[in-house]
Amino acid sequence: MATCPECDAEIEVDEFDVDKGDQISCPECGSNLEVTSLSPLELDIAPDDDEDEDDEEDEEKEVDPEADVDEDLEEEEDDEDDDGGGWEV
Repeated sequence: MATCPECDAEIEVDEFDVDKGDQISCPECGSNLEVTSLSPLELDIAPDDDEDEDDEEDEEKEVDPEADVDEDLEEEEDDEDDDGGGWEV
């Protein structure tokens, strides 16, 4: 038996069915809880994963668009060098 840290409700959890780090929901208040200890069984409020995912998405969006353009220009210049320099006299 464990206690919800949010509403102090007793939550019946079989300690053999959960692992440390597992998340469960409190049936009384609906809080997302994380198993922080197995013996004795302890629960804590789970970190909000949505904020972490938003931060990762923001980091991906912060890519410098000019960097891609520069790479494309370098590839085009390399292609011109490969065909013998372009103009022949």
